[in-house]
Amino acid sequence: MAGSWMAGIGGIVGAIALLALLEVGLRLLFGFGKPLIYVADPQIGYLLSPNQNTRRFGNQITINQYAMRSPEISQARPDKTLRILLIGDSIANGGWWTDQNQTISALLEQQLQSRSMKLGQGFEQVEVLNASANSWSPRNQLAYLQRFGTFEAQAIVQLINTDDLFGIAPYSLVVGRDRNYPDRQPPLALVEALSRYLVPAADIPELDQLWQQGGDRVEENLAAIAQIKAIATQQNARFLLAMTPLLREIGSDGKPRSRDYEQKARQRLTDFAAQQQIPLIDFLPLFAASTDPASLYRDSIHLNQAGNLQVVEQIRQKLEAEVSP
Repeated sequence: MAGSWMAGIGGIVGAIALLALLEVGLRLLFGFGKPLIYVADPQIGYLLSPNQNTRRFGNQITINQYAMRSPEISQARPDKTLRILLIGDSIANGGWWTDQNQTISALLEQQLQSRSMKLGQGFEQVEVLNASANSWSPRNQLAYLQRFGTFEAQAIVQLINTDDLFGIAPYSLVVGRDRNYPDRQPPLALVEALSRYLVPAADIPELDQLWQQGGDRVEENLAAIAQIKAIATQQNARFLLAMTPLLREIGSDGKPRSRDYEQKARQRLTDFAAQQQIPLIDFLPLFAASTDPASLYRDSIHLNQAGNLQVVEQIRQKLEAEVSP
């Protein structure tokens, strides 16, 4: 009887030890238990909660006091500093799959800082700020600038992808309801891992209804881009627009394969940029010219380090032509 009781206790202790080991492993190896937290906002829709530091799948993620994926900064631009504000969605942000030092903003900053070229003449340091969040469209980005300003940046770079042209008005419905937009830390890493991989994704009917609403979304997003350009002009900052394609838009033969509605939206963007005199980098033909476009992507939308480096190089060249001390 005593032996059976002791065996039961031993089994419970062993199970607890195994769960504790699993909890520690999930935290240390994968970063579960400390996801990035989002906050709802009536104008912006949602943004990353300020002042966060975490590691996910070995990648460092730092969010500063202005909800940017950047180190802490001053509101005013330091003397003799070239400051560029990159604003965008998950491609600019880099997500959990990109280390802080490998984001587009960090790579661009590194290149500009290390290169001796006319863009850097008269500057002692370069800062590339990264104001972005997953699934932000131009209207979210505009609302962010209206709230926080341009931080005295000499250049604003807006990086979008094809899907962003069809984004709807800012919404907060996903915060705390979609597992990709948590509003609080989970009690355990085990709880987060189980909810992410074993529990079905939550259905948000109100969000489905928003996406079913009519209207000319492309026009609304072009209008938001125009307002961002106007803000840049008002603040004496140069404005640059860049757009990356979805992987499926690039055919196996390297020729563009955008769907009909995407082709029409792309043409509208091209015409709009020409009319507004906005420098535009369209990465579709550039990526299509690659011998292996798929090697630039980590999935159907997001770029890997090779893709990020191509984006950085094109933006750097354009900035060199557009910005001077």
